[in-house]
Amino acid sequence: MPRRLYSCTPSRLNTWLDCRRRYRFTYLDRPQPSKGPAWAHNSVGASVHNALAGWWREPYERRTPLTAAVLLTNGWITEGFRDAEQSGRWLERARDLVSGYVATLDPADDPVGVERTVATRTKVIALSGRIDRLDRRGDELVVVDYKTGRRPLTQDDARSSLALAAYAVAASTMMRTPCRTVELHHLPTGEIVQWRHTDESLARHIARAEEVAMEAAEADDRYREAVATPQGTRRAPGDRQQAGPAQVPAEVDKLFAPNPGPLCSWCDFRRHCPEGQAAAPERRPWDGLAE
Repeated sequence: MPRRLYSCTPSRLNTWLDCRRRYRFTYLDRPQPSKGPAWAHNSVGASVHNALAGWWREPYERRTPLTAAVLLTNGWITEGFRDAEQSGRWLERARDLVSGYVATLDPADDPVGVERTVATRTKVIALSGRIDRLDRRGDELVVVDYKTGRRPLTQDDARSSLALAAYAVAASTMMRTPCRTVELHHLPTGEIVQWRHTDESLARHIARAEEVAMEAAEADDRYREAVATPQGTRRAPGDRQQAGPAQVPAEVDKLFAPNPGPLCSWCDFRRHCPEGQAAAPERRPWDGLAE
């Protein structure tokens, strides 16, 4: 029997590459192991993304910096902050970010898509994802991704991004319009980092995605075989009382070995991973903010 297509997103593939244990906790264990508290920097990022998406959905005459600030305020996510005072300070910063950014945009230049889901298939994978913004520049499409983190971006971030390349291929396939340029818009600095792919470089990214997908798909199959047997797990189907990860045979657990390192400080499943706890110190939910 031919293997069915591996359905995935760039995030799923990158999780497999980053840490196989986190991949298992995120995509395979059901019920999913309990996560740690929400991160304040994720709340900032989500609030900004939502406000910018909403701004483009407003009528032309309302696409002003003030509208962006109002949208940000009304949709502000308060999770993860130390207290109300810190949340309020970051609300002010985020308002300045979105209002300053939209002031650089032409409100009449409607994007092709905002928060647009795109998808493409090969003989191996069914790949899908959501683009922050898809522009039309002349006869081509451009993938735009917003960034709100404190780290400055480089051209290599745009060039090496599997997600951006996959979005470009998927957008081109769905819209039947060339899409080779990808951009990272870093709101804290106002910098735009651009990379223009070739057909060859896009093909390399897709080939890499297929390679990663085949590894993950094989591990997925072995996991499912293991948990389908009485020895594979002692958790009853649908039992949501246990907050920890599922129990699987040692040989299967090795397939999902952790990748301990500095990023373990920021893992949502850190509490379930002794190796991650030993590799990096615990972070407070607001430690990712650039105070």
